[in-house]
Amino acid sequence: MSLPFMKLSDGSPTSMTAQPEANLLSQSSADRAQKRFSVEGNVVVTGGAGNLGFSTARALLEHGASGCCLWDLEDSIRASQAQILKLATDFPERRIFSIAVDVTDNLGIAEAVSTVVKTLGSLNHIFCFAGIVGCYHAIDQSETGFRKIIDVNTTGAFLCAQAAARQMMVQKKQGSVTIVASVSGHRVNFPQPQAAYNASKAAVIALKSSLAAEWAGCGIRVNSISPGYMDTALNEGEELAEARKIWKRRIPMGRMGAVGELDGVCVLLASRAGSYINGADFIIDGGLSVF
Repeated sequence: MSLPFMKLSDGSPTSMTAQPEANLLSQSSADRAQKRFSVEGNVVVTGGAGNLGFSTARALLEHGASGCCLWDLEDSIRASQAQILKLATDFPERRIFSIAVDVTDNLGIAEAVSTVVKTLGSLNHIFCFAGIVGCYHAIDQSETGFRKIIDVNTTGAFLCAQAAARQMMVQKKQGSVTIVASVSGHRVNFPQPQAAYNASKAAVIALKSSLAAEWAGCGIRVNSISPGYMDTALNEGEELAEARKIWKRRIPMGRMGAVGELDGVCVLLASRAGSYINGADFIIDGGLSVF
């Protein structure tokens, strides 16, 4: 068997990595500012019914995305139906819809991509938020539980990114893939033990770098975001009260991240402003990882 070789771009004007057009220079300052962070094309957000994914979807639409499809588990979509309908009402001129997708089901993902293209005409950006967490002492972690976390967080991110990239390559237009990793992929959390989750997110960060190298020549930029502790429904509840106090004491900013505080970097990565960002990981954690 011969060894496969990567093919990098030569960066020429006819390549998929050519410099962006300089026509912004002829526009007014206000027009340039708006165009710089405009999101062109259609977006898929996995885990889109969750707090962070949904907020990102709204931000991308506010910055010009022509259409948006939210992927999530059927129960999650059903529970968020009113919220999804409100999003569609707020952007009546755009096509916004949801699909029940299990990110570990490759055939289901392929069908979902096909539906997105039939409905919207193209798939230009994908944001992979779907993931699960589990906190167990490593000595007690079951094989099944460990494999499940890796399967959803790492394999699921890969399958969604791969399916989206295949479609972008068919379109022969530039696109972006953004995978949500975690500060947990960079450091060990405290006080909760979560070896499987940490390993799955460290793998996602390495995966991002590999895909960024392989797919750049096709005009597809691949990056990741590593959030710290975010103040979402998953981190609420009396049983987490003591842990939340410990988390906050270790964050220089003294608080957890609010829903919406990932939106800016997501818009950046899908817009012209992020046209030369590839293979990067953005740590957004209020300073937690400086220690």
